[in-house]
Amino acid sequence: MNETRPRILIIDDDRIILDSLAELLRLENYEVESATSLAAGMSALSRAPFNVAITDVNMPGGDGFELLRAIRQRWPQTVVIMITGYGTIESAVEAIKLGAYDYLTKPIIDDEIRLVVERALHQQALIMENQSLRKRLDERYGLDNIVGHDHQMQKVYDLIEAVAPSKVTVLMQGESGTGKSLVARVIHHRSHRADKPLVEVACGAIPESLLESELFGHVKGAFTGAVADKVGKFKAAHGGTLFLDEVGTASPGLQVKLLRAVQEMQFEPVGSNKTEKVDVRLVVATNKDLESEVRAGNFREDLYYRINVVNIALPPLCERLGDVPLLANRFLAKYTDESAREITGFSEDALACMQRYHWPGNVRELENVVERAVVLARGGRIDVDDLPPKLIEQASTVRYDVTFAPTSLKKALEGPEKAVIEAALRANGWNRQATAEMLEINRTTLYKKMKRYGLEGEPVRGGIAKAY
Repeated sequence: MNETRPRILIIDDDRIILDSLAELLRLENYEVESATSLAAGMSALSRAPFNVAITDVNMPGGDGFELLRAIRQRWPQTVVIMITGYGTIESAVEAIKLGAYDYLTKPIIDDEIRLVVERALHQQALIMENQSLRKRLDERYGLDNIVGHDHQMQKVYDLIEAVAPSKVTVLMQGESGTGKSLVARVIHHRSHRADKPLVEVACGAIPESLLESELFGHVKGAFTGAVADKVGKFKAAHGGTLFLDEVGTASPGLQVKLLRAVQEMQFEPVGSNKTEKVDVRLVVATNKDLESEVRAGNFREDLYYRINVVNIALPPLCERLGDVPLLANRFLAKYTDESAREITGFSEDALACMQRYHWPGNVRELENVVERAVVLARGGRIDVDDLPPKLIEQASTVRYDVTFAPTSLKKALEGPEKAVIEAALRANGWNRQATAEMLEINRTTLYKKMKRYGLEGEPVRGGIAKAY
Protein backbone atom coordinates (compact mmCIF):
# COMPACT_ATOMS: atom_id res chain seq x y z
CA MET A 1 0.00 0.00 0.00
CA ASN A 2 1.08 3.60 -0.63
CA GLU A 3 1.85 4.88 2.88
CA THR A 4 1.42 8.59 2.06
CA ARG A 5 -1.43 8.65 -0.48
CA PRO A 6 -4.30 6.14 -0.16
CA ARG A 7 -5.06 4.31 -3.40
CA ILE A 8 -8.62 4.24 -4.71
CA LEU A 9 -10.02 2.23 -7.63
CA ILE A 10 -13.21 3.44 -9.36
CA ILE A 11 -15.13 1.05 -11.66
CA ASP A 12 -18.04 2.48 -13.67
CA ASP A 13 -19.06 2.19 -17.33
CA ASP A 14 -20.41 5.76 -17.30
CA ARG A 15 -17.39 7.77 -18.41
CA ILE A 16 -18.79 11.08 -17.15
CA ILE A 17 -19.32 9.79 -13.60
CA LEU A 18 -16.01 7.92 -13.71
CA ASP A 19 -14.01 11.02 -14.72
CA SER A 20 -15.77 13.40 -12.34
CA LEU A 21 -15.32 11.07 -9.34
CA ALA A 22 -11.66 10.50 -10.23
CA GLU A 23 -11.02 14.26 -10.51
CA LEU A 24 -12.79 14.98 -7.21
CA LEU A 25 -10.79 12.36 -5.29
CA ARG A 26 -7.48 13.39 -6.86
CA LEU A 27 -8.14 16.91 -5.62
CA GLU A 28 -8.50 15.32 -2.14
CA ASN A 29 -4.91 14.05 -2.58
CA TYR A 30 -5.83 10.40 -3.23
CA GLU A 31 -4.07 8.27 -5.82
CA VAL A 32 -6.88 7.22 -8.19
CA GLU A 33 -7.11 4.58 -10.91
CA SER A 34 -10.22 4.03 -13.02
CA ALA A 35 -11.74 1.12 -14.97
CA THR A 36 -14.83 0.87 -17.18
CA SER A 37 -15.66 -2.85 -16.80
CA LEU A 38 -15.57 -5.74 -14.39
CA ALA A 39 -12.63 -7.32 -16.25
CA ALA A 40 -10.63 -4.07 -16.21
CA GLY A 41 -11.33 -3.65 -12.48
CA MET A 42 -10.17 -7.20 -11.70
CA SER A 43 -7.05 -6.62 -13.76
CA ALA A 44 -6.23 -3.42 -11.82
CA LEU A 45 -6.72 -5.21 -8.48
CA SER A 46 -4.40 -8.01 -9.61
CA ARG A 47 -1.62 -5.57 -10.50
CA ALA A 48 -1.46 -3.61 -7.25
CA PRO A 49 -3.33 -3.29 -3.91
CA PHE A 50 -5.98 -0.62 -3.26
CA ASN A 51 -7.28 0.80 -0.01
CA VAL A 52 -10.79 1.44 -1.36
CA ALA A 53 -12.75 0.26 -4.41
CA ILE A 54 -15.80 2.27 -5.58
CA THR A 55 -17.84 0.18 -8.01
CA ASP A 56 -21.08 0.59 -9.94
CA VAL A 57 -23.64 -2.19 -9.55
CA ASN A 58 -24.52 -2.51 -13.26
CA MET A 59 -21.57 -2.97 -15.63
CA PRO A 60 -20.83 -4.75 -18.91
CA GLY A 61 -19.39 -8.24 -18.52
CA GLY A 62 -20.70 -8.69 -14.98
CA ASP A 63 -22.04 -6.69 -12.05
CA GLY A 64 -20.72 -5.02 -8.94
CA PHE A 65 -21.90 -7.86 -6.72
CA GLU A 66 -19.65 -10.28 -8.60
CA LEU A 67 -16.72 -7.89 -8.11
CA LEU A 68 -17.61 -7.49 -4.42
CA ARG A 69 -17.50 -11.26 -3.90
CA ALA A 70 -14.12 -11.48 -5.65
CA ILE A 71 -12.65 -8.67 -3.57
CA ARG A 72 -13.86 -10.18 -0.30
CA GLN A 73 -12.27 -13.49 -1.27
CA ARG A 74 -9.02 -12.39 -2.94
CA TRP A 75 -8.30 -8.87 -1.63
CA PRO A 76 -9.96 -8.70 1.82
CA GLN A 77 -7.87 -5.67 2.82
CA THR A 78 -9.73 -3.55 0.22
CA VAL A 79 -12.90 -1.79 1.42
CA VAL A 80 -15.75 -1.67 -1.12
CA ILE A 81 -18.25 1.17 -1.67
CA MET A 82 -21.08 0.40 -4.12
CA ILE A 83 -22.98 2.98 -6.21
CA THR A 84 -26.04 2.60 -8.44
CA GLY A 85 -28.55 4.66 -10.36
CA TYR A 86 -31.39 2.28 -9.50
CA GLY A 87 -31.08 1.71 -5.78
CA THR A 88 -33.51 -0.45 -3.83
CA ILE A 89 -33.61 -1.43 -0.19
CA GLU A 90 -33.21 -5.09 -1.19
CA SER A 91 -30.03 -4.49 -3.22
CA ALA A 92 -28.59 -2.29 -0.46
CA VAL A 93 -29.20 -5.02 2.13
CA GLU A 94 -27.62 -7.63 -0.15
CA ALA A 95 -24.55 -5.44 -0.68
CA ILE A 96 -24.01 -4.95 3.07
CA LYS A 97 -24.51 -8.69 3.72
CA LEU A 98 -21.86 -9.49 1.10
CA GLY A 99 -19.40 -7.18 2.86
CA ALA A 100 -19.74 -3.77 1.22
CA TYR A 101 -18.85 -0.87 3.50
CA ASP A 102 -21.54 1.43 2.10
CA TYR A 103 -24.12 1.69 -0.68
CA LEU A 104 -24.80 5.03 -2.43
CA THR A 105 -27.31 6.05 -5.10
CA LYS A 106 -26.67 8.40 -8.00
CA PRO A 107 -26.36 11.31 -8.40
CA ILE A 108 -23.33 11.31 -6.14
CA ILE A 109 -23.00 14.35 -3.88
CA ASP A 110 -19.43 15.59 -3.45
CA ASP A 111 -19.56 16.05 0.31
CA GLU A 112 -21.22 12.65 0.72
CA ILE A 113 -18.57 10.76 -1.25
CA ARG A 114 -15.77 12.62 0.56
CA LEU A 115 -17.19 11.60 3.96
CA VAL A 116 -17.84 7.99 2.93
CA VAL A 117 -14.33 7.56 1.48
CA GLU A 118 -12.79 9.06 4.62
CA ARG A 119 -14.73 6.64 6.81
CA ALA A 120 -13.92 3.72 4.50
CA LEU A 121 -10.21 4.48 4.79
CA HIS A 122 -10.57 4.45 8.56
CA GLN A 123 -12.26 1.05 8.26
CA GLN A 124 -9.44 -0.18 6.02
CA ALA A 125 -6.86 0.96 8.60
CA LEU A 126 -8.70 -1.10 11.24
CA ILE A 127 -8.67 -4.14 8.93
CA MET A 128 -4.91 -3.83 8.43
CA GLU A 129 -4.37 -3.37 12.17
CA ASN A 130 -6.43 -6.49 12.89
CA GLN A 131 -4.39 -8.45 10.34
CA SER A 132 -1.20 -7.23 12.00
CA LEU A 133 -2.50 -8.26 15.42
CA ARG A 134 -3.53 -11.65 14.04
CA LYS A 135 -0.04 -12.14 12.63
CA ARG A 136 1.51 -11.27 15.98
CA LEU A 137 -0.83 -13.71 17.71
CA ASP A 138 0.17 -16.42 15.24
CA GLU A 139 3.84 -15.70 15.98
CA ARG A 140 3.20 -15.80 19.72
CA TYR A 141 0.97 -18.87 19.79
CA GLY A 142 2.14 -20.74 16.71
CA LEU A 143 3.44 -24.30 16.86
CA ASP A 144 6.99 -22.94 16.50
CA ASN A 145 6.71 -21.70 20.08
CA ILE A 146 6.73 -25.25 21.43
CA VAL A 147 10.42 -26.18 21.56
CA GLY A 148 12.05 -29.58 21.61
CA HIS A 149 13.59 -32.30 19.44
CA ASP A 150 12.91 -35.11 21.90
CA HIS A 151 10.83 -37.94 20.42
CA GLN A 152 8.18 -37.43 23.12
CA MET A 153 7.72 -33.82 21.99
CA GLN A 154 7.51 -34.95 18.37
CA LYS A 155 4.40 -36.94 19.33
CA VAL A 156 2.97 -33.81 20.96
CA TYR A 157 3.50 -31.79 17.75
CA ASP A 158 1.79 -34.48 15.68
CA LEU A 159 -1.22 -34.59 18.03
CA ILE A 160 -1.59 -30.79 18.02
CA GLU A 161 -1.51 -30.71 14.21
CA ALA A 162 -4.13 -33.48 14.05
CA VAL A 163 -6.63 -32.22 16.65
CA ALA A 164 -6.43 -28.42 16.29
CA PRO A 165 -8.79 -28.09 13.28
CA SER A 166 -11.45 -30.31 14.87
CA LYS A 167 -13.92 -29.76 17.72
CA VAL A 168 -12.75 -32.82 19.65
CA THR A 169 -12.18 -32.44 23.41
CA VAL A 170 -8.50 -32.58 24.41
CA LEU A 171 -7.15 -33.71 27.79
CA MET A 172 -3.60 -32.64 28.58
CA GLN A 173 -1.74 -34.35 31.41
CA GLY A 174 1.62 -33.29 32.78
CA GLU A 175 3.41 -31.77 35.73
CA SER A 176 3.06 -28.09 36.55
CA GLY A 177 5.26 -25.93 34.35
CA THR A 178 5.39 -28.26 31.35
CA GLY A 179 3.55 -25.79 29.09
CA LYS A 180 -0.06 -26.97 29.16
CA SER A 181 -1.54 -23.47 28.89
CA LEU A 182 0.72 -22.67 25.93
CA VAL A 183 -0.38 -25.84 24.14
CA ALA A 184 -4.03 -24.90 24.78
CA ARG A 185 -3.46 -21.49 23.17
CA VAL A 186 -1.70 -23.07 20.19
CA ILE A 187 -4.61 -25.48 19.68
CA HIS A 188 -7.09 -22.59 19.78
CA HIS A 189 -5.14 -20.33 17.41
CA ARG A 190 -4.66 -23.16 14.89
CA SER A 191 -8.36 -24.02 14.94
CA HIS A 192 -11.29 -22.66 12.94
CA ARG A 193 -12.34 -20.83 16.13
CA ALA A 194 -9.23 -18.63 16.26
CA ASP A 195 -11.27 -15.45 15.73
CA LYS A 196 -13.56 -16.35 18.65
CA PRO A 197 -12.82 -16.12 22.39
CA LEU A 198 -10.29 -18.29 24.21
CA VAL A 199 -11.41 -18.34 27.85
CA GLU A 200 -9.09 -19.81 30.49
CA VAL A 201 -10.17 -20.99 33.94
CA ALA A 202 -7.66 -22.09 36.60
CA CYS A 203 -10.01 -24.33 38.58
CA GLY A 204 -7.53 -24.85 41.40
CA ALA A 205 -7.14 -21.11 42.00
CA ILE A 206 -10.87 -20.49 42.59
CA PRO A 207 -12.56 -21.40 45.92
CA GLU A 208 -14.85 -24.41 45.54
CA SER A 209 -17.86 -22.36 46.67
CA LEU A 210 -17.34 -19.91 43.79
CA LEU A 211 -16.19 -22.24 41.02
CA GLU A 212 -19.70 -23.25 39.93
CA SER A 213 -20.71 -19.60 39.57
CA GLU A 214 -17.47 -18.87 37.73
CA LEU A 215 -18.14 -21.61 35.20
CA PHE A 216 -21.90 -21.34 34.72
CA GLY A 217 -22.72 -17.82 35.95
CA HIS A 218 -25.44 -16.82 38.39
CA VAL A 219 -28.54 -14.64 38.61
CA LYS A 220 -29.06 -11.72 40.94
CA GLY A 221 -29.93 -12.86 44.46
CA ALA A 222 -28.74 -16.46 43.93
CA PHE A 223 -26.58 -16.20 47.05
CA THR A 224 -25.26 -13.58 49.44
CA GLY A 225 -23.24 -11.08 47.47
CA ALA A 226 -24.87 -11.83 44.11
CA VAL A 227 -25.97 -8.26 43.52
CA ALA A 228 -26.26 -8.63 39.73
CA ASP A 229 -26.47 -11.29 37.04
CA LYS A 230 -23.10 -12.74 36.03
CA VAL A 231 -22.16 -14.49 32.77
CA GLY A 232 -20.15 -17.66 33.36
CA LYS A 233 -17.06 -18.82 31.49
CA PHE A 234 -18.97 -21.40 29.43
CA LYS A 235 -21.20 -18.69 27.96
CA ALA A 236 -18.30 -16.23 27.59
CA ALA A 237 -16.50 -18.83 25.45
CA HIS A 238 -19.49 -19.37 23.13
CA GLY A 239 -18.23 -20.04 19.62
CA GLY A 240 -14.65 -20.35 20.84
CA THR A 241 -12.53 -22.47 23.17
CA LEU A 242 -12.79 -23.02 26.92
CA PHE A 243 -9.57 -24.11 28.64
CA LEU A 244 -10.16 -25.72 32.04
CA ASP A 245 -6.87 -26.05 33.92
CA GLU A 246 -6.48 -28.23 37.03
CA VAL A 247 -9.82 -29.91 36.40
CA GLY A 248 -8.86 -32.66 38.86
CA THR A 249 -9.59 -30.26 41.75
CA ALA A 250 -13.33 -30.08 40.95
CA SER A 251 -15.61 -31.33 43.73
CA PRO A 252 -17.87 -34.40 43.17
CA GLY A 253 -20.96 -32.18 42.97
CA LEU A 254 -19.40 -29.89 40.38
CA GLN A 255 -18.19 -32.90 38.39
CA VAL A 256 -21.84 -33.91 37.87
CA LYS A 257 -22.68 -30.50 36.41
CA LEU A 258 -19.51 -30.48 34.35
CA LEU A 259 -20.44 -33.83 32.85
CA ARG A 260 -23.77 -32.50 31.63
CA ALA A 261 -22.21 -29.28 30.31
CA VAL A 262 -19.48 -31.18 28.46
CA GLN A 263 -21.83 -33.82 27.10
CA GLU A 264 -24.87 -31.72 26.15
CA MET A 265 -23.38 -28.21 25.98
CA GLN A 266 -26.15 -26.87 28.22
CA PHE A 267 -26.46 -25.81 31.86
CA GLU A 268 -28.41 -23.59 34.27
CA PRO A 269 -26.75 -20.59 35.94
CA VAL A 270 -26.71 -20.72 39.75
CA GLY A 271 -30.15 -19.71 41.07
CA SER A 272 -31.85 -19.94 37.65
CA ASN A 273 -34.22 -22.45 36.05
CA LYS A 274 -33.43 -21.24 32.54
CA THR A 275 -31.29 -23.63 30.48
CA GLU A 276 -28.45 -22.01 28.55
CA LYS A 277 -27.04 -23.66 25.42
CA VAL A 278 -23.56 -22.98 24.09
CA ASP A 279 -21.16 -24.04 21.35
CA VAL A 280 -17.77 -24.48 23.01
CA ARG A 281 -14.63 -26.46 22.20
CA LEU A 282 -13.10 -27.87 25.42
CA VAL A 283 -9.42 -28.21 26.22
CA VAL A 284 -8.84 -29.66 29.69
CA ALA A 285 -5.60 -29.96 31.67
CA THR A 286 -4.50 -31.60 34.90
CA ASN A 287 -1.28 -32.29 36.77
CA LYS A 288 -2.89 -35.32 38.43
CA ASP A 289 -3.12 -38.89 37.17
CA LEU A 290 -6.87 -38.88 36.54
CA GLU A 291 -6.98 -42.61 35.88
CA SER A 292 -5.63 -43.22 39.39
CA GLU A 293 -8.09 -40.63 40.73
CA VAL A 294 -10.93 -42.57 39.09
CA ARG A 295 -9.77 -45.82 40.70
CA ALA A 296 -9.53 -44.06 44.07
CA GLY A 297 -13.09 -42.75 43.69
CA ASN A 298 -12.03 -39.10 43.59
CA PHE A 299 -12.99 -38.41 39.98
CA ARG A 300 -16.09 -39.56 38.10
CA GLU A 301 -15.36 -42.31 35.59
CA ASP A 302 -17.99 -41.08 33.10
CA LEU A 303 -16.59 -37.54 33.17
CA TYR A 304 -13.05 -38.87 32.74
CA TYR A 305 -13.95 -40.81 29.61
CA ARG A 306 -15.97 -37.86 28.27
CA ILE A 307 -13.03 -35.44 28.47
CA ASN A 308 -10.35 -38.00 27.59
CA VAL A 309 -11.15 -38.13 23.87
CA VAL A 310 -7.64 -37.16 22.75
CA ASN A 311 -4.92 -37.35 25.39
CA ILE A 312 -1.76 -35.24 25.11
CA ALA A 313 0.92 -36.22 27.64
CA LEU A 314 3.49 -33.47 28.21
CA PRO A 315 6.78 -34.95 29.46
CA PRO A 316 8.62 -33.35 32.38
CA LEU A 317 11.80 -31.51 31.47
CA CYS A 318 13.95 -34.02 33.36
CA GLU A 319 12.94 -36.63 30.76
CA ARG A 320 14.12 -34.48 27.85
CA LEU A 321 17.30 -32.82 29.13
CA GLY A 322 18.59 -32.70 25.57
CA ASP A 323 16.04 -29.93 24.95
CA VAL A 324 17.45 -27.69 27.71
CA PRO A 325 19.92 -25.85 25.40
CA LEU A 326 17.17 -25.24 22.81
CA LEU A 327 14.78 -23.86 25.40
CA ALA A 328 17.44 -21.86 27.21
CA ASN A 329 18.54 -20.13 24.01
CA ARG A 330 14.92 -19.37 23.06
CA PHE A 331 14.33 -17.72 26.45
CA LEU A 332 17.68 -15.94 26.22
CA ALA A 333 16.64 -14.34 22.91
CA LYS A 334 13.32 -13.30 24.44
CA TYR A 335 14.72 -11.65 27.57
CA THR A 336 17.78 -10.03 25.98
CA ASP A 337 15.40 -8.42 23.51
CA GLU A 338 13.13 -7.19 26.31
CA SER A 339 15.99 -5.88 28.45
CA ALA A 340 18.10 -4.56 25.53
CA ARG A 341 21.15 -6.38 26.94
CA GLU A 342 23.85 -7.78 24.66
CA ILE A 343 24.36 -11.35 25.85
CA THR A 344 25.54 -13.72 23.14
CA GLY A 345 24.83 -17.08 24.77
CA PHE A 346 25.76 -19.55 27.50
CA SER A 347 29.15 -20.94 28.39
CA GLU A 348 29.61 -24.69 27.93
CA ASP A 349 29.89 -25.11 31.70
CA ALA A 350 26.61 -23.25 32.27
CA LEU A 351 24.74 -25.43 29.77
CA ALA A 352 26.29 -28.59 31.21
CA CYS A 353 25.25 -27.49 34.70
CA MET A 354 21.67 -26.87 33.55
CA GLN A 355 21.55 -30.29 31.90
CA ARG A 356 22.57 -31.98 35.16
CA TYR A 357 19.79 -30.26 37.13
CA HIS A 358 16.52 -32.12 37.80
CA TRP A 359 14.15 -29.17 36.98
CA PRO A 360 11.27 -29.88 39.40
CA GLY A 361 9.53 -26.72 38.10
CA ASN A 362 9.97 -27.89 34.49
CA VAL A 363 10.03 -25.42 31.58
CA ARG A 364 8.55 -22.61 33.67
CA GLU A 365 11.46 -22.91 36.13
CA LEU A 366 13.99 -22.91 33.27
CA GLU A 367 12.43 -19.72 31.87
CA ASN A 368 12.69 -18.04 35.29
CA VAL A 369 16.33 -19.11 35.64
CA VAL A 370 17.22 -17.64 32.23
CA GLU A 371 15.34 -14.39 32.95
CA ARG A 372 17.23 -14.04 36.25
CA ALA A 373 20.55 -14.78 34.56
CA VAL A 374 19.96 -12.13 31.90
CA VAL A 375 19.41 -9.52 34.60
CA LEU A 376 22.41 -10.56 36.75
CA ALA A 377 24.97 -11.57 34.10
CA ARG A 378 28.15 -9.54 34.43
CA GLY A 379 29.68 -10.41 31.08
CA GLY A 380 28.65 -10.97 27.49
CA ARG A 381 27.82 -14.63 28.16
CA ILE A 382 25.93 -16.39 30.91
CA ASP A 383 28.28 -18.50 33.04
CA VAL A 384 27.76 -20.91 35.93
CA ASP A 385 28.12 -18.11 38.49
CA ASP A 386 25.08 -16.37 36.95
CA LEU A 387 22.82 -19.35 37.76
CA PRO A 388 20.87 -19.75 41.03
CA PRO A 389 22.92 -21.26 43.90
CA LYS A 390 20.49 -24.17 44.47
CA LEU A 391 20.78 -25.17 40.81
CA ILE A 392 24.59 -25.16 40.96
CA GLU A 393 24.58 -27.08 44.24
CA GLN A 394 22.22 -29.82 43.05
CA ALA A 395 23.84 -30.14 39.62
CA SER A 396 27.31 -30.51 41.18
CA THR A 397 26.22 -33.08 43.77
CA VAL A 398 26.61 -36.63 42.50
CA ARG A 399 25.65 -39.50 44.79
CA TYR A 400 26.76 -43.07 44.30
CA ASP A 401 25.08 -45.91 46.17
CA VAL A 402 27.55 -48.76 45.96
CA THR A 403 27.16 -52.27 47.37
CA PHE A 404 30.61 -53.83 47.11
CA ALA A 405 31.16 -57.37 45.93
CA PRO A 406 34.55 -58.87 45.07
CA THR A 407 35.12 -58.01 41.39
CA SER A 408 37.45 -56.08 39.12
CA LEU A 409 37.13 -52.27 38.89
CA LYS A 410 36.39 -52.52 35.14
CA LYS A 411 33.52 -54.94 35.79
CA ALA A 412 32.16 -52.82 38.64
CA LEU A 413 32.01 -49.70 36.46
CA GLU A 414 30.03 -51.37 33.65
CA GLY A 415 26.66 -50.95 35.39
CA PRO A 416 26.98 -47.19 36.08
CA GLU A 417 28.46 -46.59 32.61
CA LYS A 418 25.56 -48.36 30.90
CA ALA A 419 23.06 -46.37 33.00
CA VAL A 420 24.76 -43.06 32.10
CA ILE A 421 24.84 -43.88 28.36
CA GLU A 422 21.22 -45.03 28.34
CA ALA A 423 20.10 -41.91 30.25
CA ALA A 424 22.01 -39.67 27.80
CA LEU A 425 20.46 -41.48 24.82
CA ARG A 426 16.98 -40.96 26.24
CA ALA A 427 17.67 -37.31 27.03
CA ASN A 428 18.64 -36.77 23.38
CA GLY A 429 15.76 -38.76 21.88
CA TRP A 430 18.20 -41.59 20.94
CA ASN A 431 20.07 -39.20 18.67
CA ARG A 432 23.54 -40.73 18.68
CA GLN A 433 25.43 -37.70 17.43
CA ALA A 434 23.89 -35.44 20.09
CA THR A 435 24.53 -38.10 22.76
CA ALA A 436 28.20 -38.43 21.80
CA GLU A 437 28.60 -34.65 22.01
CA MET A 438 26.91 -34.53 25.43
CA LEU A 439 29.15 -37.31 26.79
CA GLU A 440 32.21 -35.72 25.14
CA ILE A 441 33.21 -38.93 23.36
CA ASN A 442 33.44 -39.65 19.65
CA ARG A 443 30.60 -41.38 17.87
CA THR A 444 32.61 -44.57 17.17
CA THR A 445 33.30 -45.00 20.89
CA LEU A 446 29.62 -44.51 21.63
CA TYR A 447 28.62 -47.17 19.05
CA LYS A 448 31.04 -49.69 20.58
CA LYS A 449 29.74 -49.09 24.10
CA MET A 450 26.11 -49.29 22.92
CA LYS A 451 26.88 -52.65 21.30
CA ARG A 452 28.67 -53.90 24.43
CA TYR A 453 25.71 -53.01 26.66
CA GLY A 454 22.99 -54.18 24.27
CA LEU A 455 21.69 -50.68 23.49
CA GLU A 456 22.25 -50.69 19.73
CA GLY A 457 18.77 -52.06 19.00
CA GLU A 458 16.99 -48.86 20.05
CA PRO A 459 15.61 -46.80 17.13
CA VAL A 460 17.17 -43.46 16.21
CA ARG A 461 14.47 -40.92 16.91
CA GLY A 462 15.83 -37.62 15.68
CA GLY A 463 13.39 -34.73 15.48
CA ILE A 464 13.25 -31.26 14.10
CA ALA A 465 13.92 -28.43 16.54
CA LYS A 466 10.70 -26.71 17.49
CA ALA A 467 9.53 -24.50 20.33
CA TYR A 468 7.95 -25.61 23.65
